[in-house]
Amino acid sequence: MPDFTSLRERYPRFIYDSYQTIIRDDCIEAEFLFQTEGLSRFEVHWTFPVRQRAVELKNNATFEQLVFCLGMVELISYWKPTCSPEVVIKAGYLSPQQIDWWKKLYYQGLGEFFYTNNIKTDLNSFMNISAKGSKAKGYFRTLPEPKGTLIPIGGGKDSAVTLELLKETKSRNLCYIINPRQASLETCRVGGYSDRTLVAHRTLDERMLELNRQGFLNGHTPFSAIVAFSSVITAYINNLRYVALSNESSANEATVKNSDINHQYSKSFEFEVDFNSYEKSYINSGVYYFSLLRPLNELQIASVFSRLDKYHGIFKSCNAGSKADIWCCQCPKCLFVYIILSPFLEQGRLREIFGANLLDDEGLTGIFDKLIGVEEEKPFECVGSRQEINAALCMSIDKIAGSGNPLPRLLRYYKTLGYYESCKDEAEWHLRFFDEENLLPDSFRKVIEKECLPEAF
Repeated sequence: MPDFTSLRERYPRFIYDSYQTIIRDDCIEAEFLFQTEGLSRFEVHWTFPVRQRAVELKNNATFEQLVFCLGMVELISYWKPTCSPEVVIKAGYLSPQQIDWWKKLYYQGLGEFFYTNNIKTDLNSFMNISAKGSKAKGYFRTLPEPKGTLIPIGGGKDSAVTLELLKETKSRNLCYIINPRQASLETCRVGGYSDRTLVAHRTLDERMLELNRQGFLNGHTPFSAIVAFSSVITAYINNLRYVALSNESSANEATVKNSDINHQYSKSFEFEVDFNSYEKSYINSGVYYFSLLRPLNELQIASVFSRLDKYHGIFKSCNAGSKADIWCCQCPKCLFVYIILSPFLEQGRLREIFGANLLDDEGLTGIFDKLIGVEEEKPFECVGSRQEINAALCMSIDKIAGSGNPLPRLLRYYKTLGYYESCKDEAEWHLRFFDEENLLPDSFRKVIEKECLPEAF
């Protein structure tokens, strides 16, 4: 199996060749071309829906910059099989400051990839970027009077909460889905957005997937950065003022203790700030990107979601079961969602949702240990912080014990570890938490304060 050093020696150059767009009445098509010299060429295709275009896209340098940047995010998936040391950008121009910005995103966003592949590298040496392409042609055009909010939907509990929090402005909002699956479409339908959903389509090049099968380097990339640029493109061409994500404060926690390796880096507040700075400095579309749920933690979001009964039968967060639209009940994501909802929903209701009592499954003990902090690593999934998970387990123990029912196996095991005694008094703090590190406009902040803090209940 080829390793990091030998692959870099054999394939020293990766090239972002070009991108092109086709502007149609009802959609925008974009194609990106990449190549690893001496190995393969790659093509990536996107289709963006158009519902209410309010800006001319021909000779529009703002639009061109947005599309070019989406290609800059896409390239990392095609670079990683060989980790070529030289990255040549022919598709556009980047200043030294922009190059530094992209290198930071790649390096931090690939932290898990480097860690799981045992790659020893650093920010200065992992990649050298040269960008001598032409600057975007045409005129920069900021949206003149954008209105409404684009809400990206993944099909889990978080985006459902965002939909419900913004229901008072539904007439001005649109949902956004990339490559829809049943849970995301059902979330939009149940939320009343069936006729107000914009669906983008993205393809992966089969040649890259074949390299993965052959044993070339593979691993996690910062997908939420793709969501960021593609959602701003969609908002821009549809005249929407805001993109409201559903990333919470918990996304800031390192996956590996005492490190900066974070599976959720491109969902973190650090990336959100960096993205807004880059967009304002080099694009300035007039679209404002932020996360509505950033002031909250996973425990608070679960508390709100527990009261949204209409979504309980259709939401899904399990990546392993996403194609079949099921909870696999064997992965870290399934166990985490079960745990975080358990203080607020009865165990019988949770069994109806998931199809099993995950807290009674001793086969999940290894995953359980990672979630609560027994192990140095949390699972490499989008899960809450260790403190929130421990608080949720303590609340569940108190709730079940108070009802007179026996504790499930994993909760009995939990009580033998000593965590219950040290964490049982932290729940109230978590439920009253409000993270001031957020980019919420005032009107959105008021919604969170009114609907999500304990005084609202």
